Amino acid sequence: MQYSEVKLKIATRDAETAAAIANLVVPYGLYIEDYSDIEELAPQIAHVDLIEQELLERDREHAVIHFYIAPEENPMEAVSFVSERLGAAGIGFSVESEKVDEEDWATAWKKYYYPTKVGERLVVCPSWETYAPKPGEVVLTMDPGMAFGTGTHDTTRLCMQLLEKYVSPGAHLLDVGTGSGILAVAALLLGAESAVGIDIDEVAVRVAKENAEANGVADRVEFLAGDLTAKVDGKFAVVTANIVADVIIRLIPDLERFLRPDSVFIASGIIDTRAGDVTGALAAAGYEVAERRESGGWVALAAKQRG
Repeated sequence: MQYSEVKLKIATRDAETAAAIANLVVPYGLYIEDYSDIEELAPQIAHVDLIEQELLERDREHAVIHFYIAPEENPMEAVSFVSERLGAAGIGFSVESEKVDEEDWATAWKKYYYPTKVGERLVVCPSWETYAPKPGEVVLTMDPGMAFGTGTHDTTRLCMQLLEKYVSPGAHLLDVGTGSGILAVAALLLGAESAVGIDIDEVAVRVAKENAEANGVADRVEFLAGDLTAKVDGKFAVVTANIVADVIIRLIPDLERFLRPDSVFIASGIIDTRAGDVTGALAAAGYEVAERRESGGWVALAAKQRG
Protein backbone atom coordinates (compact mmCIF):
# COMPACT_ATOMS: atom_id res chain seq x y z
CA MET A 1 0.00 0.00 0.00
CA GLN A 2 1.43 3.37 -1.02
CA TYR A 3 0.93 6.62 0.88
CA SER A 4 1.68 10.12 -0.34
CA GLU A 5 4.53 11.73 1.59
CA VAL A 6 4.33 15.53 1.65
CA LYS A 7 7.42 17.51 2.65
CA LEU A 8 7.13 21.15 3.76
CA LYS A 9 10.36 23.10 4.01
CA ILE A 10 10.14 26.18 6.22
CA ALA A 11 12.40 28.36 8.33
CA THR A 12 13.15 26.69 11.66
CA ARG A 13 11.57 29.60 13.54
CA ASP A 14 8.23 28.71 11.90
CA ALA A 15 8.42 24.96 12.44
CA GLU A 16 6.03 24.72 15.41
CA THR A 17 3.36 26.87 13.78
CA ALA A 18 3.66 25.04 10.48
CA ALA A 19 3.43 21.67 12.23
CA ALA A 20 0.27 22.79 14.02
CA ILE A 21 -1.23 23.75 10.66
CA ALA A 22 -0.21 20.41 9.12
CA ASN A 23 -1.80 18.63 12.09
CA LEU A 24 -5.15 20.07 11.02
CA VAL A 25 -4.89 17.85 7.94
CA VAL A 26 -3.30 14.78 9.50
CA PRO A 27 -3.52 14.95 13.31
CA TYR A 28 -1.41 11.79 13.60
CA GLY A 29 1.53 10.84 11.46
CA LEU A 30 3.99 13.66 10.94
CA TYR A 31 7.54 14.28 12.02
CA ILE A 32 9.85 17.26 11.86
CA GLU A 33 13.46 17.32 10.71
CA ASP A 34 15.09 20.19 12.58
CA TYR A 35 18.85 20.26 12.99
CA SER A 36 19.13 23.79 14.38
CA ASP A 37 20.16 22.58 17.84
CA ILE A 38 21.86 19.28 17.00
CA GLU A 39 25.14 20.33 18.59
CA GLU A 40 23.42 21.40 21.80
CA LEU A 41 21.47 18.15 21.99
CA ALA A 42 24.37 15.88 21.08
CA PRO A 43 25.75 15.63 24.65
CA GLN A 44 22.30 14.41 25.80
CA ILE A 45 22.01 11.71 23.16
CA ALA A 46 23.07 8.16 23.80
CA HIS A 47 25.75 6.68 21.54
CA VAL A 48 27.04 10.12 20.56
CA ASP A 49 29.94 8.54 18.73
CA LEU A 50 27.49 6.92 16.32
CA ILE A 51 25.94 10.19 15.15
CA GLU A 52 26.86 10.53 11.51
CA GLN A 53 28.80 13.57 10.37
CA GLU A 54 26.22 13.93 7.64
CA LEU A 55 23.64 14.86 10.29
CA LEU A 56 25.87 17.58 11.66
CA GLU A 57 26.21 19.04 8.17
CA ARG A 58 22.47 19.40 7.59
CA ASP A 59 20.75 22.74 6.97
CA ARG A 60 20.40 24.54 10.33
CA GLU A 61 18.24 27.38 9.00
CA HIS A 62 15.33 25.29 7.73
CA ALA A 63 13.17 22.46 9.00
CA VAL A 64 11.28 19.88 6.98
CA ILE A 65 7.85 18.66 8.06
CA HIS A 66 6.91 15.24 6.71
CA PHE A 67 3.30 14.11 6.74
CA TYR A 68 1.48 11.28 5.07
CA ILE A 69 -1.81 11.00 3.20
CA ALA A 70 -3.62 7.66 2.95
CA PRO A 71 -4.20 6.14 -0.51
CA GLU A 72 -7.95 6.74 -0.36
CA GLU A 73 -7.47 10.48 0.26
CA ASN A 74 -6.51 13.26 -2.14
CA PRO A 75 -3.03 14.61 -1.32
CA MET A 76 -3.60 17.74 -3.39
CA GLU A 77 -6.49 18.78 -1.16
CA ALA A 78 -4.23 18.50 1.87
CA VAL A 79 -1.43 20.43 0.15
CA SER A 80 -3.86 23.13 -0.97
CA PHE A 81 -5.28 23.54 2.53
CA VAL A 82 -1.86 23.67 4.21
CA SER A 83 -0.51 26.06 1.59
CA GLU A 84 -3.44 28.43 2.10
CA ARG A 85 -3.05 28.39 5.89
CA LEU A 86 0.72 28.88 5.73
CA GLY A 87 0.25 31.80 3.36
CA ALA A 88 -2.33 33.38 5.66
CA ALA A 89 0.12 33.01 8.55
CA GLY A 90 2.86 34.73 6.54
CA ILE A 91 5.07 31.64 6.55
CA GLY A 92 7.28 31.08 3.52
CA PHE A 93 7.58 27.48 2.40
CA SER A 94 8.30 25.05 -0.39
CA VAL A 95 6.47 21.78 -0.84
CA GLU A 96 7.07 18.50 -2.61
CA SER A 97 5.39 15.11 -2.50
CA GLU A 98 6.10 11.56 -3.53
CA LYS A 99 4.68 8.08 -3.15
CA VAL A 100 6.09 5.94 -0.38
CA ASP A 101 5.37 2.40 0.79
CA GLU A 102 3.55 2.16 4.10
CA GLU A 103 6.28 0.06 5.69
CA ASP A 104 8.84 2.74 4.76
CA TRP A 105 7.08 5.75 6.26
CA ALA A 106 6.01 3.77 9.30
CA THR A 107 9.65 3.53 10.39
CA ALA A 108 11.29 6.51 8.65
CA TRP A 109 11.19 8.71 11.75
CA LYS A 110 13.19 6.25 13.84
CA LYS A 111 16.55 7.62 12.65
CA TYR A 112 15.66 11.02 14.13
CA TYR A 113 14.66 9.80 17.58
CA TYR A 114 17.30 9.02 20.21
CA PRO A 115 17.46 8.56 24.00
CA THR A 116 17.21 12.06 25.41
CA LYS A 117 17.74 13.35 28.92
CA VAL A 118 14.94 15.82 29.55
CA GLY A 119 15.74 16.90 33.10
CA GLU A 120 18.00 16.09 36.00
CA ARG A 121 16.82 12.48 36.23
CA LEU A 122 14.38 11.60 33.45
CA VAL A 123 15.63 10.04 30.22
CA VAL A 124 13.16 9.30 27.41
CA CYS A 125 14.29 6.30 25.38
CA PRO A 126 12.65 4.70 22.31
CA SER A 127 12.00 0.98 22.61
CA TRP A 128 14.45 0.03 19.84
CA GLU A 129 17.39 1.73 21.60
CA THR A 130 19.46 0.49 24.53
CA TYR A 131 20.37 2.99 27.22
CA ALA A 132 22.46 2.33 30.33
CA PRO A 133 21.18 4.75 33.00
CA LYS A 134 23.62 6.61 35.15
CA PRO A 135 23.12 6.60 38.92
CA GLY A 136 19.90 8.40 39.79
CA GLU A 137 18.51 8.44 36.26
CA VAL A 138 15.00 7.22 35.52
CA VAL A 139 14.42 5.77 32.03
CA LEU A 140 11.02 6.19 30.42
CA THR A 141 10.36 4.05 27.33
CA MET A 142 8.33 6.09 24.86
CA ASP A 143 7.88 5.67 21.12
CA PRO A 144 6.44 8.29 18.81
CA GLY A 145 2.94 7.16 18.07
CA MET A 146 -0.56 8.36 17.34
CA ALA A 147 -0.71 10.80 20.28
CA PHE A 148 1.20 13.93 21.20
CA GLY A 149 4.02 13.70 23.73
CA THR A 150 7.38 11.99 23.36
CA GLY A 151 9.37 14.29 25.63
CA THR A 152 11.17 16.02 22.77
CA HIS A 153 8.90 19.06 22.52
CA ASP A 154 9.67 22.04 24.78
CA THR A 155 6.25 21.98 26.41
CA THR A 156 6.51 18.34 27.46
CA ARG A 157 10.13 18.67 28.51
CA LEU A 158 9.36 21.66 30.75
CA CYS A 159 6.53 19.74 32.41
CA MET A 160 8.77 16.78 33.08
CA GLN A 161 11.40 19.01 34.64
CA LEU A 162 8.78 20.41 37.00
CA LEU A 163 7.55 16.91 37.79
CA GLU A 164 11.05 15.99 38.94
CA LYS A 165 10.82 18.79 41.49
CA TYR A 166 7.23 18.49 42.68
CA VAL A 167 6.40 14.76 42.58
CA SER A 168 7.16 13.17 45.93
CA PRO A 169 6.96 9.47 46.86
CA GLY A 170 3.37 8.34 47.36
CA ALA A 171 1.84 11.29 45.51
CA HIS A 172 -1.36 11.05 43.48
CA LEU A 173 -1.34 12.81 40.09
CA LEU A 174 -4.02 13.99 37.67
CA ASP A 175 -2.96 14.69 34.08
CA VAL A 176 -5.50 16.66 32.05
CA GLY A 177 -5.08 16.29 28.28
CA THR A 178 -2.81 13.31 28.80
CA GLY A 179 -1.95 12.69 25.11
CA SER A 180 0.55 9.85 25.06
CA GLY A 181 0.37 9.54 28.85
CA ILE A 182 4.01 10.56 29.17
CA LEU A 183 3.51 12.86 32.17
CA ALA A 184 1.47 10.34 34.13
CA VAL A 185 3.98 7.58 33.40
CA ALA A 186 6.91 9.85 34.27
CA ALA A 187 5.32 10.75 37.61
CA LEU A 188 4.86 7.10 38.50
CA LEU A 189 8.46 6.29 37.60
CA LEU A 190 9.53 9.22 39.79
CA GLY A 191 7.75 7.68 42.76
CA ALA A 192 4.10 8.72 42.59
CA GLU A 193 1.73 6.12 43.99
CA SER A 194 -1.01 6.51 41.40
CA ALA A 195 -2.09 8.63 38.45
CA VAL A 196 -5.19 9.44 36.45
CA GLY A 197 -4.94 10.71 32.88
CA ILE A 198 -7.82 12.08 30.85
CA ASP A 199 -8.02 13.04 27.19
CA ILE A 200 -10.84 13.92 24.85
CA ASP A 201 -9.29 11.66 22.19
CA GLU A 202 -9.97 7.96 22.58
CA VAL A 203 -6.94 7.12 20.42
CA ALA A 204 -4.74 9.01 22.88
CA VAL A 205 -6.23 7.03 25.75
CA ARG A 206 -5.41 3.77 23.99
CA VAL A 207 -1.85 4.87 23.25
CA ALA A 208 -1.40 6.08 26.83
CA LYS A 209 -2.43 2.67 28.17
CA GLU A 210 0.07 0.98 25.87
CA ASN A 211 2.84 3.30 27.07
CA ALA A 212 1.96 2.60 30.70
CA GLU A 213 2.22 -1.13 30.03
CA ALA A 214 5.57 -0.68 28.28
CA ASN A 215 6.91 1.04 31.39
CA GLY A 216 5.49 -1.45 33.89
CA VAL A 217 3.12 1.00 35.61
CA ALA A 218 -0.24 0.05 34.08
CA ASP A 219 -1.51 -1.23 37.44
CA ARG A 220 -1.10 2.23 39.02
CA VAL A 221 -2.67 4.46 36.38
CA GLU A 222 -6.15 4.94 34.97
CA PHE A 223 -6.73 6.64 31.62
CA LEU A 224 -10.16 8.06 30.80
CA ALA A 225 -11.73 9.49 27.65
CA GLY A 226 -13.59 12.73 28.35
CA ASP A 227 -13.52 16.50 28.28
CA LEU A 228 -11.17 18.06 30.84
CA THR A 229 -12.14 16.85 34.33
CA ALA A 230 -15.73 15.80 33.66
CA LYS A 231 -15.14 12.19 34.74
CA VAL A 232 -12.63 12.79 37.53
CA ASP A 233 -13.16 12.70 41.31
CA GLY A 234 -10.81 12.96 44.27
CA LYS A 235 -7.91 15.10 45.46
CA PHE A 236 -4.43 15.06 43.98
CA ALA A 237 -1.00 16.25 45.11
CA VAL A 238 -0.13 17.27 41.55
CA VAL A 239 -2.36 18.27 38.63
CA THR A 240 -0.75 18.71 35.21
CA ALA A 241 -2.16 20.23 32.03
CA ASN A 242 0.07 20.39 28.97
CA ILE A 243 -2.53 21.77 26.61
CA VAL A 244 -2.94 25.35 25.32
CA ALA A 245 -3.51 28.64 27.11
CA ASP A 246 -7.23 28.95 26.40
CA VAL A 247 -8.02 25.45 27.67
CA ILE A 248 -5.86 25.95 30.75
CA ILE A 249 -7.72 29.17 31.53
CA ARG A 250 -11.00 27.28 31.19
CA LEU A 251 -9.70 24.61 33.57
CA ILE A 252 -8.45 26.93 36.33
CA PRO A 253 -11.82 27.68 38.02
CA ASP A 254 -12.40 23.94 38.44
CA LEU A 255 -9.02 23.20 40.01
CA GLU A 256 -10.14 23.64 43.61
CA ARG A 257 -12.14 20.41 43.30
CA PHE A 258 -8.91 18.48 42.88
CA LEU A 259 -6.20 20.38 44.74
CA ARG A 260 -5.45 20.46 48.44
CA PRO A 261 -3.87 23.63 49.91
CA ASP A 262 -0.41 22.06 49.66
CA SER A 263 -0.90 20.70 46.12
CA VAL A 264 0.67 22.05 42.94
CA PHE A 265 -0.76 22.76 39.49
CA ILE A 266 1.70 22.41 36.59
CA ALA A 267 0.59 24.03 33.34
CA SER A 268 2.42 24.00 30.02
CA GLY A 269 1.71 24.37 26.33
CA ILE A 270 1.57 28.12 26.91
CA ILE A 271 3.11 30.22 24.17
CA ASP A 272 5.08 33.06 25.76
CA THR A 273 2.76 35.79 24.45
CA ARG A 274 -0.15 34.17 26.35
CA ALA A 275 1.64 33.57 29.65
CA GLY A 276 0.26 36.80 31.12
CA ASP A 277 -3.30 35.65 30.40
CA VAL A 278 -2.72 32.40 32.26
CA THR A 279 -1.00 33.98 35.26
CA GLY A 280 -3.81 36.53 35.43
CA ALA A 281 -6.43 33.78 35.50
CA LEU A 282 -4.48 31.94 38.19
CA ALA A 283 -4.24 35.06 40.34
CA ALA A 284 -7.95 35.78 39.93
CA ALA A 285 -8.73 32.25 41.14
CA GLY A 286 -6.50 32.54 44.22
CA TYR A 287 -3.29 30.93 42.99
CA GLU A 288 0.25 32.21 42.93
CA VAL A 289 3.03 31.14 40.58
CA ALA A 290 5.70 29.26 42.49
CA GLU A 291 7.92 28.68 39.47
CA ARG A 292 8.12 29.65 35.81
CA ARG A 293 10.26 27.95 33.18
CA GLU A 294 10.71 28.87 29.53
CA SER A 295 12.15 27.20 26.44
CA GLY A 296 11.80 27.82 22.73
CA GLY A 297 9.09 30.44 23.14
CA TRP A 298 6.99 28.21 25.42
CA VAL A 299 6.23 28.70 29.12
CA ALA A 300 5.46 26.22 31.91
CA LEU A 301 4.15 27.29 35.29
CA ALA A 302 3.94 25.66 38.70
CA ALA A 303 1.23 27.28 40.80
CA LYS A 304 -0.12 26.80 44.32
CA GLN A 305 -3.15 28.07 46.18
CA ARG A 306 -2.44 31.36 47.89
CA GLY A 307 -1.91 30.82 51.63
